[in-house]
Amino acid sequence: MVELKTDASIDAMYEAGQVVARALTAVREAAGVGVSLLELDEVAHQVLRDAGAGSPFLGYRPSFAPVPFPAVICASVNDAIVHGIPTGHRLRDGDLVSIDFGAELGGWVGDSAISFVVGTPRPADLRLVETAERALAAGIKAAVVGNRIGDIAHAIGTVCRSAGYGIPNGFGGHGIGRRMHEDPPVPNEGRPGRGLPLRHGMALAIEPMLIAGGTDEYHAAADGWTLRTNDGTRAAHAEHTVAITDAGPRILTAR
Repeated sequence: MVELKTDASIDAMYEAGQVVARALTAVREAAGVGVSLLELDEVAHQVLRDAGAGSPFLGYRPSFAPVPFPAVICASVNDAIVHGIPTGHRLRDGDLVSIDFGAELGGWVGDSAISFVVGTPRPADLRLVETAERALAAGIKAAVVGNRIGDIAHAIGTVCRSAGYGIPNGFGGHGIGRRMHEDPPVPNEGRPGRGLPLRHGMALAIEPMLIAGGTDEYHAAADGWTLRTNDGTRAAHAEHTVAITDAGPRILTAR
């Protein structure tokens, strides 16, 4: 069931989204060669504390997970696509890092993700990250009243496939509001004009995920959470929480 949010609820979600935006900005600024993923998790955790917000990630345990998620960020490095558990791994020059983060404030949730390169970037990695951001922008542009979920999926998939990248099978965005994962699912590839009509008050987490090698295959690492590319190539992830409004898409996690 899809919950349509009131304008006041969307405003409240924006407040949660701005906590997310501040945390991701702080993590990006703190990231550098020699910094550990656990240290980045603590940076984000401090932003939550300062805002009086909670974490929808910490302790989250969906049906596939062997253990509850133990951190407030997902930190996925190089061939890790999503759901990476922060560890003592210290970032190296040229690492491609994806950080996914959520915050709960006043009963509402925001969710967003960024990808970036630490230290000296490889041109191929910059192109991958830029394409993820373009795919996100295309999906958001399609998130207008009168369109359908398939229009968002088609916009994202077109950017990714045109650049020669893979899209992880079965993973995409989702509805969001009082809970991190709500209806409807938002695929990263699909046919335009198909699926649920977009209406004022819908809130979606739109999140393209790209695999550099062009395949769609992945596997779960030994920790049961981290998803890695089967071909060992690098991955990127970009995400915003977006409200569908009569005035156009409103990015609630804008940085």
